[in-house]
Amino acid sequence: MQAKKGIAILGSTGSIGTQALEVIEAHPDLFDLQVITAKQNSTLLIEQALKFKPNAVVIVDDSEYQKVKDALWSEEIHVYGGADALNQVVEFKEIEVVLTAMVGYAGLEPTMSAIRAKKNIALANKETLVVAGDVITKEAQKYGVNIYPVDSEHSAIFQCLAGEFHNTIEKIYLTASGGPFRGYSMAKLRSVTKEQALKHPNWEMGQKITIDSATMMNKGLEVIEAKWLFNLKPEQIDVIVHPQSIVHSIVQFDDGSMKAQMGLPDMKLPIQYSLTYPNRVASSFPRFNFLDYPSLNFEGVDQSVFTNLQLAYDCLHVGGTSACILNAANEVAVDAFLKERISFIDIQNINQEALQSIDPIANPTLETYLEVDLITRKKVTEIIGSIS
Repeated sequence: MQAKKGIAILGSTGSIGTQALEVIEAHPDLFDLQVITAKQNSTLLIEQALKFKPNAVVIVDDSEYQKVKDALWSEEIHVYGGADALNQVVEFKEIEVVLTAMVGYAGLEPTMSAIRAKKNIALANKETLVVAGDVITKEAQKYGVNIYPVDSEHSAIFQCLAGEFHNTIEKIYLTASGGPFRGYSMAKLRSVTKEQALKHPNWEMGQKITIDSATMMNKGLEVIEAKWLFNLKPEQIDVIVHPQSIVHSIVQFDDGSMKAQMGLPDMKLPIQYSLTYPNRVASSFPRFNFLDYPSLNFEGVDQSVFTNLQLAYDCLHVGGTSACILNAANEVAVDAFLKERISFIDIQNINQEALQSIDPIANPTLETYLEVDLITRKKVTEIIGSIS
């Protein structure tokens, strides 16, 4: 009998984390949940801990630590608090795969710690590769660690490449739903509301990622992530809008043939594949029926309207810390939009202003990325202050 695979979920209370727990619950014979963590949602973290009985839990917000500790005092569960604990728990010897489902830049350091502890990474935190792709990929190679993509688009590429890793990729196509504002003009974007932006037509995601999808920044971040995951040049990565979200992405090889991975929009499938690779495991996920979709449509992206995508490509060409600047600026801007301090269109304008006002640094170290991230956040906070 095959031993259970020890799993740590960083960000278990978020959209990806909760779906990952559903996958684990469906296959108790395959997985041994070792660690779950949350930033500040202590109530849900406690519920998850009581249900799944992991070895340890981490609540990053120290002010919530005692609440979690008191709730779990009678259980054989270790409780830790603070950001530093994230870097420590991933080193547990029982852990084989660390699912990084934290949102944003905060996932960088614990992912690095997990790599250095020689744990394979199921990567849902795209910002890790966006910010420090060169450092992360070098460290993964150094420590013999595999990075399994969880994003539906990158998982699709990864699945299409199974058995093809020795063949040359000519191009990949990342598909995008187009979000709630597909076909909008710049003028129409100026009046969209927070409520409209949070209504994604196809996917159920957290607020930050949903806004990123509406601004097309999510696709821009995915372009940068794809470069590092699959060792591609910018001109080998294309983005096409596919409103039905059935074709999750496509690989074109140098003989002209193409492979696509298809299925209904359900994040549990790529999550499960990242945890069970190289095996596929039977699931009860809903099945796609071609007769329900008599036509599948594809169109280009208007980058003159959704400028975030072009900014991402610009960062790939510039290199250095430029993508770090873009990511930090976007995180602060999206937070301000969700707090209704700036307009929807301000997000991409602020991202562009940040890139223009902060000089990128070539050949950065991890420490350099940390410094640039802080500098950018301070600068963007000032820009937002001048707007609002």
